[in-house]
Amino acid sequence: MMKKIYVKELKNYVNENISFSGFVDTIRDKKWVMFVILKDHTGRVQMTIEKSDEKNAALLEIMNHVTVDSTVKVEGFLKANEAVKLNGLELIPESILVTSLATSLPFDYNNLDGVNIDTRLDYRWLDFRNDRNSLVRQIESTMINAMREYLINEQFIEIHTPKLLGTASESGSDVFEVKYFDRKAYLAQSPQFYKQMAIAGGLSKVFEVAPAFRAENSNTSRHATEFTSFDLEFAYIESYEDVMNLEEDLLIAGLTKVKELFGDVILEVFGREVTIPTKPFPRIQLQDLYQELHTKYDYNIPVEDVGDMNAEAEKLATRYAMEKYNHEFLFITGFSGTKRAFYHMRNENGELQGYDLIWRGTEITTGAQREHRFEEIVKNASEKGLKDDVKHYLEFFKYGCPPHGGFAIGVDRLTMLLLDLSSVKETQFLFRGPSRLEP
Repeated sequence: MMKKIYVKELKNYVNENISFSGFVDTIRDKKWVMFVILKDHTGRVQMTIEKSDEKNAALLEIMNHVTVDSTVKVEGFLKANEAVKLNGLELIPESILVTSLATSLPFDYNNLDGVNIDTRLDYRWLDFRNDRNSLVRQIESTMINAMREYLINEQFIEIHTPKLLGTASESGSDVFEVKYFDRKAYLAQSPQFYKQMAIAGGLSKVFEVAPAFRAENSNTSRHATEFTSFDLEFAYIESYEDVMNLEEDLLIAGLTKVKELFGDVILEVFGREVTIPTKPFPRIQLQDLYQELHTKYDYNIPVEDVGDMNAEAEKLATRYAMEKYNHEFLFITGFSGTKRAFYHMRNENGELQGYDLIWRGTEITTGAQREHRFEEIVKNASEKGLKDDVKHYLEFFKYGCPPHGGFAIGVDRLTMLLLDLSSVKETQFLFRGPSRLEP
């Protein structure tokens, strides 16, 4: 089978006969020549058909019936031509095969001004043909691959946990119920329990990049009912500070690779500078942050949110971090144990041994040292009224389990903040929300 040659690779085939397949991007039919711009996800190349050459009559006849966005396979000679603006290369065709013929498009994906986001999502496969949207996918892929590579180099093991559960996971609420033969099953909110099972199994360092499901009727720019979560857990930690330190290195690894490969184009296309954060990220206790927000911005946390954060406090926290530390990231510690999941460790005062990480006005991570002592985690589950619901989970800790901790990052939200996009609808491959299940 012949290897597909992509536009970015064409410079390696100058003065050679090649086969190139792609979409028809533009057709410019001039008096003496027809210029056809072909594209794939890596770029564009010009195909030139001279009308004065009689042998091109059949090729011109084919192209006269081809529409923009059709796909073609071209056999021809690739040559250098300084007059060609597209990388100084042009493809001189010898044969053209139309592999699919496109009908009229419902909107111009090259000009999305005024096109409703829901219309774009209805035709998401066309939306991806927009250069900017295709770039989002490439940038996210680069970032996640760099983060995965960092963990592999740190001896982490990638696992793949089930998404169908026999009992409602974690909190017992906000889960999707599905019919599973003659019983009920539930879609997993996260791989949290299974990450900890791996730790109890002696794997020590594990991670997963996979879908998670939240049955929350949230119609905000940063929530989705199905999203991609980057989860990790590791053992033999001394405190949640070890978890924070690892997250710093993980994010720096991802952002460094993105800046290296896409920094200039992100600034040009999205108007955002990719900033590589310095270590350590600033840290602040929740109660101290409340006081700072009150003093500096006259903001008081609502009574119902005391012990936790809300969207407005997160935005102000970033403002504070930039003004105080000139840093885009801020770790917040000292949360109330009553506001968080039962498997988070608390100290003797009931204070959560964990943190939130805020970036560009939004929480991107909740991380913590986990409770690994059997008696304590049974007590915590009982206090939340979950003892029977999490019976199998509690078994993990009866036979010895090392101290451990971890966190999860929402990939879609991370990409949204990186590129300063308005919603996770623009960063998810296919968005799932309370009112969307298609395509």
